[in-house]
Amino acid sequence: MKRILIGLLALVGALTILFTGLLLGLLFLGASNKPGVPGQVVLELELDERLVEHVPEDSLASAFGPERLTVRDVVDALERAGGDERVKGLVVKVNGTPGSTAVVQELRDAVKAFRATGKKAVAYADTFGEGDNSTGGYYLATAFDEVYVQPSGELSVTGIAIETPFARDALAKLGVKPRMSKRQEYKAAVNTYTEQTYTAPHREETERFLTSLFGQMVKGIAEGRGLSEEQARAAMDSAPLLAKGALEAKLVDGLLYRDEVYAKVKEETGGKAELLYLEKYLERAGRPNRTGVQTVALIYGSGEIARGESRSSPMSGEATMGGDTVAAAFRKAVEDKNVKAIVFRVDSPGGSYVASDTVRREVQRAREKGKPVIVTMGSYAASGGYFVAMDADKIVAQPGTLTGSIGVYNGKMVTADFWEKLGVNWEPLGAGKNATMYSTDAEFTPEQHAKNETYLDQVYADFTSKAAAGRKMPLEKMQEVAKGRVWTGEDAKERGLVDELGGFPVALKLAKEAAKLEGPVRVELFPRKKGAAEVLSEFLGQKQGDNSDDEAGVRMEAPWQPLQEQTRALYRLGVQLGMVGEPRRQVLSAPVPEPTW
Repeated sequence: MKRILIGLLALVGALTILFTGLLLGLLFLGASNKPGVPGQVVLELELDERLVEHVPEDSLASAFGPERLTVRDVVDALERAGGDERVKGLVVKVNGTPGSTAVVQELRDAVKAFRATGKKAVAYADTFGEGDNSTGGYYLATAFDEVYVQPSGELSVTGIAIETPFARDALAKLGVKPRMSKRQEYKAAVNTYTEQTYTAPHREETERFLTSLFGQMVKGIAEGRGLSEEQARAAMDSAPLLAKGALEAKLVDGLLYRDEVYAKVKEETGGKAELLYLEKYLERAGRPNRTGVQTVALIYGSGEIARGESRSSPMSGEATMGGDTVAAAFRKAVEDKNVKAIVFRVDSPGGSYVASDTVRREVQRAREKGKPVIVTMGSYAASGGYFVAMDADKIVAQPGTLTGSIGVYNGKMVTADFWEKLGVNWEPLGAGKNATMYSTDAEFTPEQHAKNETYLDQVYADFTSKAAAGRKMPLEKMQEVAKGRVWTGEDAKERGLVDELGGFPVALKLAKEAAKLEGPVRVELFPRKKGAAEVLSEFLGQKQGDNSDDEAGVRMEAPWQPLQEQTRALYRLGVQLGMVGEPRRQVLSAPVPEPTW
């Protein structure tokens, strides 16, 4: 019996070794047979979903499967293709708006740079909107040499709009009392709960924000289509237009179906070029800025800012900017002798005041250590998102980047009357005079309200004074442009909150200038990309770093973790308005409008 058992174990071991060998062989064979870039190629891109800003390097998707296309992927691929003789042209199907105004502007810049190398770029759509607004998609398309739409399509280029909900009366009917305070009048994050319509400052800043964005789009469309701004504005005011009307208004170059567009592109590129998806090209050709000896570190600060480690949820796909994670990435970049400068990509509506200050401190320390820091802003860098950026050497934003909101808010929702309607009576008890200060079942006492107001005054004073110092601006001038107000990047530049308009390429250029670097540089992402084993170990809850400086990665939430947290929250029942999740004191946060365009 013993010999049989040993024999079986030996057989299992042999089969395991054989299987492993076959697997490694297949992997080696696959790697050795990896296809290259054809000798003549037309790049193809289908924009059928919104581009993401960043896929965390420690996500399971990056370790085990294909990733979603990012803004930087498209920008890098077009930069690489511009100098590649094998690439003869670009054709893009625009199925909708690929992102915010700032994202579209980043893509427009990349397309223009590609065209500047003498290569043709064509955009087409079956329709620019079908009963909905497609201004964003068309705004992108006008950066191309030619724009085509299907004969049965339309051009729904109706502008840009924002709808803001106001729930004061609804909350009152539910028995919920907002006890919120803010600094100052333009800080609109609390207005949804405390107002039933726009306040005068809220309306003023929102209308100016929309007007600025609309003006940028009109100008871009006019330049792209060879029209005056008056003609472009008149055409947009007459939208939605049927395809024939769009052609007559010179908003498109022709009414063609997909096969006709592709036949035309192939004919104009000599008829021998093969089609290749843009993402496949980037994978095979490699990113630009990878051959230099000197390194520029690229650090992402994406999502809501929170204390602790950055987190990425496999359920929602959302990521948070953990103060500890981003701070550790800065320390790693500073310690790396090859790193001569840092590009910090910020795309955040803000969040925790303390976490924001943690990151700001590391930006400051990097500069003190002789490593210039250049910030490039994505869709938004508001409130805490601006706080983490304001100490950089230079700040770069797109004209449409939501910028600023230098302000603060705090408070709580008092839900005692709501629970009474349900027949539930909460009676908070505490040991300590202010133990129940943030209980949602009791009003602030006058003394507690005064303490909260003092806290807001201190945070606002700290924010504005540090912003003034970081931007080398008199405090009085900073206080005038602060007040919790959001600006477009274009308006923010006029007011000294931003140094340059543009995206990744502009930020890299400024980083090289600040560090006095000449020639090609190597752009290296910090923190480093983790292997599949490390990601899986952290996914299962095992720390991989030897110390806190090694914990610069993104912690992946296990799929059961949100359910576990929600169950705990339901047991506690101490949730705001009966919603699952702990209330968070995100005093440096700004509402992120979702415009329809």
